[in-house]
Amino acid sequence: MADPAATGAGGEAAAAGSAGLAGLSLGHGFSSYRPFEPQEAGLQVLAEPSPSLPALGIGMDSCVIPLRHGGLSLVQTTDFFYPLVDDPYMMGRIACANVLSDLYAMGITECDNMLMLLSVSQSMTEEEREKVTPLLVRGFRDAAEDGGTAVTGGQTVVNPWVIVGGVATVVCQPNEFIMPDSAVVGDVLVLTKPLGTQVAVNAHQWLDNPEKWNKIKMVVSREEVELAYREAMFNMATLNRTAAGLMHTFNAHAATDITGFGILGHAQNLAKQQRNEVSFVIHNLPIIAKMAAISKASGRFGLLQGTSAETSGGLLICLPREQAARFCSEIKSSKYGEGHQAWIVGIVEKGNRMARIIDKPRVIEVLPRGTTATALPPDHPNASSEPSS
Repeated sequence: MADPAATGAGGEAAAAGSAGLAGLSLGHGFSSYRPFEPQEAGLQVLAEPSPSLPALGIGMDSCVIPLRHGGLSLVQTTDFFYPLVDDPYMMGRIACANVLSDLYAMGITECDNMLMLLSVSQSMTEEEREKVTPLLVRGFRDAAEDGGTAVTGGQTVVNPWVIVGGVATVVCQPNEFIMPDSAVVGDVLVLTKPLGTQVAVNAHQWLDNPEKWNKIKMVVSREEVELAYREAMFNMATLNRTAAGLMHTFNAHAATDITGFGILGHAQNLAKQQRNEVSFVIHNLPIIAKMAAISKASGRFGLLQGTSAETSGGLLICLPREQAARFCSEIKSSKYGEGHQAWIVGIVEKGNRMARIIDKPRVIEVLPRGTTATALPPDHPNASSEPSS
């Protein structure tokens, strides 16, 4: 509910974060400071909106509050979660990207202020706290700076588990945001990050759990899990800011970001917000390579059903049909840095404000950067492979 260039500033940042842990040897330990396995579980709740305010309730991405003066609106969002990855610096970046993504889903590219929310685990040693906490804060701050904003405050507490998140606030003119309610029949659905982040994170944890590893080792190698985990980490840390700006350029009609409810859950939430009688049909699922096979072999996640949770996922955007291919081409341009991707995943048709995935969607296996199609052959009958940009 959520850019460093993944191999540029982001890559240097990752190295800096890892270097900061050199004397700590947390290994897979840091991401264990949570009450359950990495997965976003949210309450599927939609509040009744006030008749005098925009029709956005709980379950959409940001609140939009008309201010008393000058035709301005306050747009604000908050989000937090437990650690997903073992590098605290990258975890800070991911948390910040996840918070900002709620603004980006409304086409907002500028954020006036951020606050950071941080809970440090009471189970951590003093040494762990002294090394982990500054890295979390620095990662969050650096991602905020990449987004053109600053962290001016927040709150830190001691808790049984590590929790990291924040608040993002902006005051906007009406032309600075796109209300997510104007999809029309004939629009095309575009997704800007591959799915499978939670599968990759869990599979990485299972490398040290023989019982769970045995369930998936026939469909994936340890090296492939490590590559997928790294790809997921960089994708989660990539801001959706570029996509937000291009929403204006290519006349987007509505958007949301893909997080805890999975692509189907968020598509359904978005469909319910539409003023026109439309429905969304998803035909294609871009997925980090091998994650569909892991989902099937483990009997968990529901990745091909669209119910697998994501963290700091891409934007799902309703674009005019004639603009969608141009959007996908433009976002991959080198002028925006590396790491940006987009795929046409579905259509908008006449309907009753619902969303669905077809029975046999085409799986687009997105190869981790630095790999080739021969290194990671697709194993799904409807799969095709393409390299990550």
